[in-house]
Amino acid sequence: MINNVVGWLRAERQKEQRRGRWARWIGRNWARFSYGYRVEPTWLELNQFDIGIADLPPGFAGLCIAQLTDFHCSRQVTPAYLNEAVHLAQRQNPDLIVLTGDFVHKGYRYVDRVAATLGRLSAPLGVYAVLGNHDFSVRNALGLRRYRHLHRRVARALEAQGIRVLRNETVPIHRDSAMVHLAGVEDLWSRRCDLDQTLAGLCPSVPCIMLAHNPRTAEQLPYRQTALQDTRLRETRISFPFAHTSVCKQRRTSA
Repeated sequence: MINNVVGWLRAERQKEQRRGRWARWIGRNWARFSYGYRVEPTWLELNQFDIGIADLPPGFAGLCIAQLTDFHCSRQVTPAYLNEAVHLAQRQNPDLIVLTGDFVHKGYRYVDRVAATLGRLSAPLGVYAVLGNHDFSVRNALGLRRYRHLHRRVARALEAQGIRVLRNETVPIHRDSAMVHLAGVEDLWSRRCDLDQTLAGLCPSVPCIMLAHNPRTAEQLPYRQTALQDTRLRETRISFPFAHTSVCKQRRTSA
């Protein structure tokens, strides 16, 4: 009799433990989903970083660069919300603004909307952009695409708003009588990234600010005085560590 009671109690305890594990698993994953889907997309944050660049011309001392990236404009990340990031960036009075890719999450629906929103940005030295893997409709390193011409549509929409899109090319940035290079490359997963073409003919003694969406682009850079404006380095991200949405960064370079 006693053995039967003990066995029954043990069986009931095991059932409670199993139910408890399931409850914790469901609760934990529901919390993760709710946080990533409902909390983070409404959380905007501004970080500031001081970055020293070797041989920076005195005319560029104290240069302020505002970087916005990974917008993923969609039904969840609306143009109205991205407009908050635009206002936050403009309040920093940046000398130069750079946009480093993933303007839309997927498809063509929000291309013109995100371009119109970002078209409100302005800075004395201009607004420049590079494309991300979502702009190429590429979700992994295999380079497979669902919308083959999406990147062209995104680039045209941004250019129509006065935003210069750098596609494996470099432009000079002048301030007073000084100059630095601003380079931008295609996304690494697009299989169109060409660093040799981008950096061809540059003077090694002139600092170069590199714009790239994929952080692993840095692994292919030759040795030179280069500051990489990276979109996914965790220590420089503003928010949204799980859900890719818009972020705003400010960087200051000093001699």
